[in-house]
This record gives sequence, C-alpha cells and structure tokens, in this order.
Amino acid sequence: MKRLLFEFTESVRIAGQQIRANRMRSLLTMLGVIIGIIAVTLMGTAIGGIDVGVNRSLSMIGDDIVYVQKWPWRGVEDWWNFRNRRPIRTDYADQINDYVAGNPGSRIKLAVPADSIMTRVYRGENQVSGIFTLGTSADLPLISKVEMSDGRFFNDVEARAGRNVAVIGFDVADALFPSETPLGREIRIRGQNFTIIGVASRQGSFLGLWSMDSIVMIPLTTLRRYYSTRSDNAEIRVQLDKSDYAESKLELAGLMRRLRRLGPEQKNDFEINEQEAIRETLAPLRNGIAFAGLFITGLALFVGAIGIMNITYVSVKERTREIGTRKALGARRRTILMQFLVEAVSICVIGGAIGLGIALAIAALIGAVAPNFPVAVSPLLVTVALGLSVLTGVLSGFAPAWGASKLDPVEALRYE
Repeated sequence: MKRLLFEFTESVRIAGQQIRANRMRSLLTMLGVIIGIIAVTLMGTAIGGIDVGVNRSLSMIGDDIVYVQKWPWRGVEDWWNFRNRRPIRTDYADQINDYVAGNPGSRIKLAVPADSIMTRVYRGENQVSGIFTLGTSADLPLISKVEMSDGRFFNDVEARAGRNVAVIGFDVADALFPSETPLGREIRIRGQNFTIIGVASRQGSFLGLWSMDSIVMIPLTTLRRYYSTRSDNAEIRVQLDKSDYAESKLELAGLMRRLRRLGPEQKNDFEINEQEAIRETLAPLRNGIAFAGLFITGLALFVGAIGIMNITYVSVKERTREIGTRKALGARRRTILMQFLVEAVSICVIGGAIGLGIALAIAALIGAVAPNFPVAVSPLLVTVALGLSVLTGVLSGFAPAWGASKLDPVEALRYE
C-alpha cells in the first residue's frame, strides 16, 4: 500500500512538472473540457433555477387551491371550442359555499370569487401602469398567502356593500408613496377614488416573469359596479381537502356540472386548473434545456477527450526513451500506466475546475443583473461537474497510458 501511495504521489508530481513545462499546450488541450463543464454547470443551474422558481411561485398559489375558469392552463389547439364556452359566474362561489354548509362531510372547504382587469393607478399626477386589479371577496386571505405589511384586508361588510377601499401591493406602494405611509390616502383607478386600507407584504414574482406585488385588490362588487370586466377573467378559487385531493376534485367537478346544468352526455364546459398544469406546461422547456445542455456537454467533452488522448500519445512518444530507462531500472507496468493516466486526469481536473469557476461567475453575474431570476447551484452539481472531469481524463488517457506501460524497454531505449 505504501509503495502504491508513493507511486501515485510521484505520478502527481511528474504530471505537475509536465503541465508547467507545456503550459500553452496543456491549456489548449483543456479547452474542450472547460467548455463542456461550463455547459453542464450552466445547464444544471438553469434547470435548478426553473425548479426553484416554479416551486416558489406555485407556493403562492397553494397546493390545495384550484381555479375554476373558462380556459385551461395549457396550450390548446381547438381554441374555438373553449372560446364558445359560457362564462364562469362569480355567484357560483356563494352556491358552492352553501353546498359546503349543507354537507358537513364535503371535501370542499371554501370558494372565493374573483375577477380582474389591467389598469393604471394614479396618485395625483403620478401613475403606475400594468397593474393587476383584482376584485374579490373578504375571504381571499383565508385561502391565499396574502399577508399584510401594513393595515388590513377589507372585511365582509365593506365587500358586500361595494365600498371604495383598496389593498395595494408592495410595488404600487413603493412607486406612489415612496417616503410616506399610504394608509388612509387615496388612489384613482379609471376615474374612481379608492381609500387605501392595507399594503400587502412583498410576494416576489411569478416564475420570474410577472411581479405579484404590482397588484391592487378591491371588493368584487365595487369592481363590477364601476368597470366593465371581461367575463373570460372571472374565476372561482376553491380550497380542497388536501388529504383526499383527488376525491375533492371529483366532488367539485360534479358540483360544477350541476350548477352549470350539464347533462350526462355533455362534456365539461369549465376547467379546474391546478399547480400540476403549470408544471406540465413548463416540462417541455425544462426537458429542452436539459437535452440541449447534454448534447453540447457531450460534444464538448468528446472533443476534449480526443484532444487529451492525442496529447497523451504525443507525450508518450516524446518520453519513450525515458520510459525505457525507467523500465530498465525496475519500474513496473502499473507505475508507467499510473504516471500517464494521472497526467491526463490532472489536465481534465484543472480544466474542469476552471470551467466550474467560469460557470459559477456567470451564474453570479446573472443573479446580480436579474435578481428575480432564480439561480440555483447545488453541491451535487459541483460534484457531478468534477466527476465528469475525472471520468473524461480516465477514458481519454487510458489507451495511451496502457500503450506506454507495454513498451519493451530495449525498443524504447533505441527510440530516436
């Protein structure tokens, strides 16, 4: 064991000497490995970022919440069939809640109506555009993760009376009231004044694309009284029994069919959207990134492996007489094999470390430039990247090293 450890240590020392003596050649040989490790690290970072972003965004929805809507959360080819569906009526929420109250064993917990428009919000001469204005009931905080950083949510009396009260998102508050509290102040939406009674806590962005803080929430009755909303936006948010989710969803579908008066032979003219639909929609993007990354990684590492194998063969030819001398002095075949194999692996490991460092720097730069984009670099990804470097070195260096170990010492000493 001591002899083997000594041989390995000596091989590492010789490899270091050879790499230092041929710096430019070694660097050029490493390029394929460097590019391959950058590709695999960035691919893993992108996939990890997508997973983190999706999980973080979907946690805002809640895994026990479904959305009864006219359109599905997925791509459809026969869009005209969905376009011709009847609109979702927000009063279904009251009927669902009445059903729940009359059936204590129901797996449906609570239904909340919602409708929305995109607006500009004014405060005096200042304005913010592209604001998601949501009309809903006072029960929304019971099924969502809406938390208040200041003030309160509107109550049932205010909601049913259709009062001009509003809860604004963090971005709206920051844009219109940068250095003062917005509570008790007024904003204007399409000519109507609303008194701010609450500011929602920062929620971040959904999938890194749309800010959940660019929102204004007002009573649904108020929204319907003042603004002509598009019926396609109406929805019912329903909280289900998480312990028996599948049966809860079937119960809701049956109840909606009764409320919509659909016959046994008629298809559903509504959608029950859930988190899984978003995951399924994003799966092709995730798989596409993985496939492209694996292809680029495999190609780069293949090219790098060929380069390392070639340069190792060159190194064997350049040091043939040295190999003959060492064998004549009693060096074993495994010693020669280990020497050249360690040299090939060392080149790959150094290239992998350089590639990993560049990839981490790029990931950090992306995180600094686009803070809303989730960047996830896991220890497992670093381990995989370095493991691929070692594997590339072993596979590319074994054949030349094996050839060197089999050289006849007499022939090697005669080599010119």
